[in-house]
Amino acid sequence: MADNKLKHSISTTGLIALGSGGVIGSSWIYTNSEFFGQYGAGGEIFGLLAASLLAIMVSLSFAELSTIYPKAGGEVVYGYEAFGKKGGLFAGWALLGSYLSALAFYVTASSYLLSEIFPQIASGPSYTFAGAKVHYSELILGVLITLFIFGINYLGAQLTSNVQIVLFALLIILGSTLAIVGFSHGSLSNFSPSFYDGQAKTPAIFRFILPAMTFLTGWESIGAMAEEVKTPAHKIGKIVILSIVFAASYYILVLLSSAWVFPWKETAQMNMGSIDAFKAAGFPKLGTAAFVIAFLGLGTSFLALFSAAPRLIYSLAEKEILPKYFAKVHPKYGTPSRAVTLTLVLVLGLGWMGKGALTYFLDIGGFLTALAWGINAFNLAAIRKKHPELKGGFRNKHLTLPIIGGVIAIVIALATVIPGTSVSLVWPYEYVVLGIWIVIGLVSYFTSKKEG
Repeated sequence: MADNKLKHSISTTGLIALGSGGVIGSSWIYTNSEFFGQYGAGGEIFGLLAASLLAIMVSLSFAELSTIYPKAGGEVVYGYEAFGKKGGLFAGWALLGSYLSALAFYVTASSYLLSEIFPQIASGPSYTFAGAKVHYSELILGVLITLFIFGINYLGAQLTSNVQIVLFALLIILGSTLAIVGFSHGSLSNFSPSFYDGQAKTPAIFRFILPAMTFLTGWESIGAMAEEVKTPAHKIGKIVILSIVFAASYYILVLLSSAWVFPWKETAQMNMGSIDAFKAAGFPKLGTAAFVIAFLGLGTSFLALFSAAPRLIYSLAEKEILPKYFAKVHPKYGTPSRAVTLTLVLVLGLGWMGKGALTYFLDIGGFLTALAWGINAFNLAAIRKKHPELKGGFRNKHLTLPIIGGVIAIVIALATVIPGTSVSLVWPYEYVVLGIWIVIGLVSYFTSKKEG
């Protein structure tokens, strides 16, 4: 493309699938064994509901700004328009770090899931990172799956969204089946009481909000992909909110149905959460369906985040915060091909760490997600003050809810970097990794061209 412009190739259905499908990940459906044991079924499910309400409050600022600036990079553009290059870097770097944390986890998570069916995958020569063994066969398979995701994204946003629509449709069918059977054949007595005897309910709910936030990230990809959609700009804001509502409802209904169909305290003693719960309740095929949901969810979130991350890089390069080299659009496919390739390099550069780094990826990703969410509320306030004449197709009547959501998100982010709190990052490893990411961002900023 001679004019170096991204192609308008994503349909409204594709945008919804990228938004909601990007949120619905993989680990949530089998880690509820661990989370039920730690927080109680009520702690996880009600904590997820609280985090969902926070995400909706935060999304109100994204919804408005995405209709004013339907540009690739989303939050990079919003931060740039609000506070200049510093704002673009701060906002975009936080969200990019969050996405890369998730994508790095997916590299070996895909082969880990497959090894549950084909145990021979997790055999043979291996190495150890952070106390966890990673077999070379697992890593090779994960790299091949990552290359497949890379290829889809490189060849065009339309192909990416079409594949996402198919995977998302399968997720809806299987999730609906689990919910219908779980509620129709289960009992309230399996779920209630939803906390352990003597357990402090409110702290359990609030402690789960941070991990729940990592489950709920991905909808921001709508803003990042906005320049390539066929959808009228005034509808994009509503799709942002709809994506969160749908994904959150999906999570809650499926998790609640697994606690309805089989006693959650017994599920807490199992290894694979909802997968084992449906099998133990006498529905082995639905246990298999839950496993397929895990793999499909990994696919939809892998695709969506691998689509959004290069658009953040592309936008940072367009604003000359990163080298302009990465703002190149492929002349045939209309994708930010160099940014897509850089994303692949970064993801593989982190992904080799495997299961041992899972906690690092989730914790750092949670901090950066909370930071990115919080920043955007202030982007909106600054743009409203700076450009009162700008009005998109979605406009908040008052800024109270998005600002409250933003403040809560930033407070949660700050709590993770203050040593000694229940949600603090792991010392020293996670602080070191976070420090390196901040230094790279600062180097990019100070070596880039100054604003004219």
